Amino acid sequence: MPRSSAMLVSASCYAAFLAAFLYLIGFVGAFDPLPTHVDKGYYAPSSVALVIDVVLIVLFGVQHSVMARRSFKARWVQVVPAPLERSVYCLASALALAVLFAAWHPVSGQLWSIGNAAWRTVIWALFFIGWGSAFVSTLLMNHFQLFGLEQTRSHSRGGEASMPIFRTPLFYRWARHPLYSGFLLAFWATPDMTYSHLLLAGGFTVYIFLAIAHEERDLAAHFGES
Repeated sequence: MPRSSAMLVSASCYAAFLAAFLYLIGFVGAFDPLPTHVDKGYYAPSSVALVIDVVLIVLFGVQHSVMARRSFKARWVQVVPAPLERSVYCLASALALAVLFAAWHPVSGQLWSIGNAAWRTVIWALFFIGWGSAFVSTLLMNHFQLFGLEQTRSHSRGGEASMPIFRTPLFYRWARHPLYSGFLLAFWATPDMTYSHLLLAGGFTVYIFLAIAHEERDLAAHFGES
């Protein structure tokens, strides 16, 4: 693939993932202008909706974890060019999220709803702090390498992207996984906890802790004692 084409493909994959990430914020926050969100979508009996939504969460989890494993990457780069491996991974994640957004079936019922305006403001602040800290965590790691842009930029210049180095900047001095911590805060900080939101938050929480176990194993293999 020509180097300029690789850069264009990588930028398009990044744009798709960024759009999916921004939609995810609105989806979790149940912002009504969106065509679908955690409390708005196709109708089905609660038992059917529960099964469909769990399958959608599992679909995203399997895609996001399996494609991140070293063994999968070793085979995958025989299909896609190595500089585009990370970009295609981000595109696949965006597509998995898009399927979840489009096919989500809300589950009726509500666990809590906070009426006090001051407390609602505090909780919404925590919601946005969660998303903000997750995004900042990507910048602290290496945002452009994480989303595949650095790999194709280096390829376009005839080189290879630098290998990741072990660092603990800012949030990473106090938390092992501030990216995941931000997501957990964002998913659970809501003044209106519907059963749909509970299912989404609970499902992604289970996925996050499973992902941490696999990720730490890979990190230990790569960075060793540090």
